[in-house]
Parts: sequence; C-alpha cells; structure tokens
Amino acid sequence: MYKSRSTFGFRPALVIAALSASGQSAAAGLTDGFRLEARPGDRSHLIVSPFTQHFRHSSEHEYVWLVGAERERAGGSLAGAAYFTNSFGQPSAYIYPWGKTFRHLIDNSPLYAKLTAGLLYGYKAPYEDKIPFNVDGFAAAVVPALGWEYRGRQQLQLNFLGFNGVMLQFSLPVR
Repeated sequence: MYKSRSTFGFRPALVIAALSASGQSAAAGLTDGFRLEARPGDRSHLIVSPFTQHFRHSSEHEYVWLVGAERERAGGSLAGAAYFTNSFGQPSAYIYPWGKTFRHLIDNSPLYAKLTAGLLYGYKAPYEDKIPFNVDGFAAAVVPALGWEYRGRQQLQLNFLGFNGVMLQFSLPVR
C-alpha cells in the first residue's frame, strides 16, 4: 500500500482516450511507440532535466536529474526513454511507448501539451510505497507536460509529477 499521492495516479484510460481522439485508430496509436523504423516527418530529441521542484519539502529528497531521448511522429504520437535519479537518489528509468503531442494549443502558438504513459523502474526499498502499484520497483506511469517550442524545434517543458512536483525539461533536436 502506498502512503503519498504521486505522479502515477492518473488512469491509463486517459491515455487511450487521448490517442483515440487524435485521429489515429486506437490500435495504431497504442502500438506505434514500439515501432522503431524511421518515417517521413519523424522528429527526434535529446531530453535533459537539470531541475525538479517538490511541492512539499522533505529531508529525504535529493537532487533529481534526467537524460533521455524521444521520437515524435508527424501525427504527434510520441515514444521515448529516460534515465534519472528519483527524489530519493535511486537510479531510475521511464520507458514510454505510448504518448501524444498536442500542438498549437492557442491558435498557431508554439504552446503544446504532451501526455506519455509507460513503465517506471527504480523506486525500491525503503521508498517503494512512494508510488502506487509498485511491484519490485516496477510501476505504471503517466506524465502530462506543458511546453513551448522555440528556435525551430528546441523545447522548454514542464513535466507535472502528480501532486508531488514539477520537472523542468529541455529538448534539443537530434535530426
């Protein structure tokens, strides 16, 4: 049983609904992140997070950083992987084959939203209760984000970690 609210309390049905509403068939949207072949219009990014702000201070919290890569298809489907240290200094990973980017939230602005879902690993004893449904360090995860694209394809993004905090992320185009 877990004791605290967490990033990962969102329902997977929300991701399925977002992918289905995107104009893709639900089956194609749900499996696209597992397809590694390149397609016209693909965008790849290196992602880096140097800063995370927790909403509630704890003496157990440690510095959090993240590095990773993601691929966005022309239609907005998104997949990626990240390696990071969690809030308790434990090496962790997030692999998200399911995701969607929603561009131009206000008219033709560079404001966008992202929603990713996947598998989180790394919250081990004594912090396994900090995320729900954690089994031997593995748990389902959903991360919503809000960002701004500038200078072509560079991105500045806030990843919302449930009710626990917010992570600042920079994304640099690879190709």
